Amino acid sequence: MIKVLVVDDDFMVARIHRGFVDRVDGFEVVGTANSGEQALTAIRELRPDLVLLDLYLPDIFGIELIGRLRAEQPDCDILVITAAREADAVRGAVRQGVVNYLLKPFGFEDLRSRLQQYVRQRASVPDQVTSQADVDRVLTPSRPPANRLPKGLSQETAVLVATALRGADSLSAAECAEQVGLSRVSARRYLEFFCTREQAAVALRYGATGRPERRYRWRA
Repeated sequence: MIKVLVVDDDFMVARIHRGFVDRVDGFEVVGTANSGEQALTAIRELRPDLVLLDLYLPDIFGIELIGRLRAEQPDCDILVITAAREADAVRGAVRQGVVNYLLKPFGFEDLRSRLQQYVRQRASVPDQVTSQADVDRVLTPSRPPANRLPKGLSQETAVLVATALRGADSLSAAECAEQVGLSRVSARRYLEFFCTREQAAVALRYGATGRPERRYRWRA
């Protein structure tokens, strides 16, 4: 199991992220923290493999915290989860060697695809490097073939969903289902598939009441 520490200043958001991670096979949340100091204490005591790190913490900016976390746990990886869209924040995270950078708000599938990518990155590191090819595989880990559809999805219907998505600013699963002639559940499976391939993006639209609506847009 890959041990995960969730760091977010909002305890409710941290709880949601913890629930997301616990739904992904091979990952186990060992703790949460709501500040930089709490994160440092947790990393000393829990020794996680991966930290899901919010940048906007009450006592320190997350980019500045990364070095201190690694001083406590050199083998720990960092996946940034934040609303920070500034180029300096992204560049700073990249310079610090984070494994990914995920913008809020996001859904379960967005996080799951990045955790699965992280697993592939870890698996790409051989016990012993014997050639340049070994190094290249570590630096550019392979991704699943973009044209391979999950079981139960058809190429013909995927083309119809992609066409509908390209022709709109954004669509909900219900709107896509109505246009293509699918059930809402089936339409959402295709939409989430495109998100995992980074051909589409999803954002949450919050209304006055009830659960937020997931809106999809084409990005390829």
